[in-house]
Amino acid sequence: MKKGIVVLLVVLALLVLLSPGLIGRIAEKSVDENLNWAAEQSGSVVVSSESFDRGWFSSQGQHRVRIDDSGLKVLFESMDDAPDMDELPVLVIDTRLDHGLIPVGSMSRAKGSLAPGLGSAVSTLSVEFANGETVSLPGAVYSKISLGGALQSNYQLPSGSIDQDGSTVSWDDTEIEVTTDPSSGRISFSGDVGSLEARDGAERVALAGLRFSGYQQPTEFGFAVGDVRFELGDLSVTSDGADAGGLKRMSVDASTRIDNGKLSGHTLLTLDSKPVPQFGEFSVHADVSLERASAEAIGALQRALEAQGNNADPAQIFASSENDLKRLLASGFELRFDRLDMTVPGGTLTSKLNLTVLEDNSQVYEWTSLLLNTEASASLSMPQSLVDAALQMSPQIGVALGMGYLQQDGDVYSMDVAYKKGLLTINGAPMPLPFGNLQ
Repeated sequence: MKKGIVVLLVVLALLVLLSPGLIGRIAEKSVDENLNWAAEQSGSVVVSSESFDRGWFSSQGQHRVRIDDSGLKVLFESMDDAPDMDELPVLVIDTRLDHGLIPVGSMSRAKGSLAPGLGSAVSTLSVEFANGETVSLPGAVYSKISLGGALQSNYQLPSGSIDQDGSTVSWDDTEIEVTTDPSSGRISFSGDVGSLEARDGAERVALAGLRFSGYQQPTEFGFAVGDVRFELGDLSVTSDGADAGGLKRMSVDASTRIDNGKLSGHTLLTLDSKPVPQFGEFSVHADVSLERASAEAIGALQRALEAQGNNADPAQIFASSENDLKRLLASGFELRFDRLDMTVPGGTLTSKLNLTVLEDNSQVYEWTSLLLNTEASASLSMPQSLVDAALQMSPQIGVALGMGYLQQDGDVYSMDVAYKKGLLTINGAPMPLPFGNLQ
């Protein structure tokens, strides 16, 4: 028995003393793999490894993350008091990696752990401008590399503030966690962003908090599916010392999935504003579903659109993507707005919409097929107050009233529309369209 214990202790000692050096190379490769994989997913991010000084128990490395996006550069340059930039700033990541099946080197720093894996790391972040100026970012990223190569990163930002050139930014505790696995391509994330406030003279932006979570999984069709939940708390904007609007709340709960090559998704959206000067409050509530759309056709259509880059010619964009769009329509799908409501100071406009495109197995899909294969219905309702406001803005609304498109029932106006195979009905009255003889 004692001999067995001695053997076990010797094996443990070898693991502790020898595995760090042997696993250091694997851990280094895993860090590079995860960063480069994340850059590939974004498409406009370039990651370069500047250095990696490998030790036996711990290593030091630096990576530079550059954003190659001309649109973002134009946005920065359009901001007031923006510095002159020939190039976008670079994010610099300095990392200490403690490696080994049992990373004993991590115990000498904050958030150290003896949990088994390829290693654990702590990274600090800074932004480097083209002129060489560097600004350190608060907080740190604590990471763990699993035995399978997955990277779990936890960004922790303690509450604090920064004062610079008369501007003040303050924040509460914030924590964001991201797990990436290059072998499967899956990325999961969650975050709890504390309250944030930025002041510059009489200008002020304050956010009560932000929470999000979800995951994304790549597919063979060139896009990812998964779940996303997002909730934004109270957002206040002050300009020249006066309230300039903001949000009481905004939330998004969305999910997508693929079954037998068909894409389905569901999104819930809630947005409640604060009073906007000279307008008032407004809100939007939506419940949207997509069912049984061809994932292959959507992937092809997405690639065709991306290939156009910044091309702004609608005719050329349509010409390049027409065949892929026809493939999507020929495969059939259903798009539903089970709820699409907007509330403004004059009242609430409620509506529903259902669009179904039937599958078409013709050898050649023509646009006339879309007219025959489409079924749609819509309904909307609004109070008298909204109709009166609409008439003031657009007298043409009176034509819709005169033709019976909007029917009055007390102080509420409503409309029901249906379309099937070239025949349009409004409030039950048929309205044949010019292509009705295609039936």
